[in-house]
Amino acid sequence: MAKGIFLTGTGTDIGKTYIAGLLVKTLAEAGKRPAYYKAAMSGNDRRPDGSLIPGDGAFVKTFSGIGQSLESMCPYVYEHAWSPHLAARFEGPQIDLEVVKAGWRSVCERYDYVTMEGSGGILCPLRWDAQHIQLEDVVKSLGLASILVAEAGLGTINSVVLTAEYMKAKGLPLKGIIFNHYHPGDTMEEDNLAMCQALTGLPILATVQEGDTALRMDPEALAALYEEVKL
Repeated sequence: MAKGIFLTGTGTDIGKTYIAGLLVKTLAEAGKRPAYYKAAMSGNDRRPDGSLIPGDGAFVKTFSGIGQSLESMCPYVYEHAWSPHLAARFEGPQIDLEVVKAGWRSVCERYDYVTMEGSGGILCPLRWDAQHIQLEDVVKSLGLASILVAEAGLGTINSVVLTAEYMKAKGLPLKGIIFNHYHPGDTMEEDNLAMCQALTGLPILATVQEGDTALRMDPEALAALYEEVKL
């Protein structure tokens, strides 16, 4: 039976896709048969034939070396670098939660450890017309626990605590925090990490420095964060 985790962030451009690549690569090198999935990707380039390249998936695939097909990684791919609900409104099609769940099940049937990346922060809307779908609806419907990705630098205490408190209020379990763009020995960043841990009660799972190609985390400890998927 496959195991899964959801990767969310304190906001957009926080480095979730890069961290996802590190997670998947770590599991792949440990022989865990990992895969990657994302409900919707925005801000993608087109191939010469006009088809859209799922850029986040392409990065994770290349970075981690997994053989998973790009087509299986994301059911909704948009060109505009906008929130998915807005990109879908202009480009189509609108996001259907059942399609997202079907794609997730398909990946989980073929791989053992599946990392699902969110779009933007946890409050990101995926659809906002007659239907209202947000990322938290996807996380709840799939029964996933999450890892929070955050910046190590200035301003992170506020964004980490607000995100953690919101997720707690919504019944969305968090396993811990991974801090990106970390500089060892930096006084402010060291204090940021300590304060985030103290104020949220969440463990710091790992720190990631610019250009890291390996995650400083034991593969078995990482695998233990993933929980059995209910298909």
